[in-house]
Amino acid sequence: MEEKDTNQLLADLIHKGGIIKDAEGSTAKEVYANVCKMMNLPDSMNRENLYNALCAREDILSTAVGNAIALPHARAPIMKDDEEQRIVVVYLKEPIDMSAPDERKVSTMFILLTSNSQTHLKVLSGLVEQFRKPSFRKLLENKATEVQLLNEIKELDK
Repeated sequence: MEEKDTNQLLADLIHKGGIIKDAEGSTAKEVYANVCKMMNLPDSMNRENLYNALCAREDILSTAVGNAIALPHARAPIMKDDEEQRIVVVYLKEPIDMSAPDERKVSTMFILLTSNSQTHLKVLSGLVEQFRKPSFRKLLENKATEVQLLNEIKELDK
């Protein structure tokens, strides 16, 4: 039951955050500057504050996790309430070096915008499970659509 709940949460948050394709930038901060302007965000969210929060976290330690994936997020919950939470999937136009543990350049980012630590950890855990699946990683390499990603995430429920 827990896995199904987590997968449904991931699907809901990705649906709310959407996908940005061909994001430009040669560094993480350049990418963040560009995508913060393009993200679907609640009116209450200040885009400059979001950019600064993502950069501050990246300054501490790279959010690259390997397999050409990064999980940018703020150090503290950044959304005001649960209804505003989302995951924005970003496909980069050109892969960038983010000092990943496997030394691969990052081509996909899952920007986590959560309102509490419990949801943040649940989302991280659920995404790691997805990243372990070769079929999911292949979808990311091919810059899958939102529908394709959500269908793959929900596949684990069956």
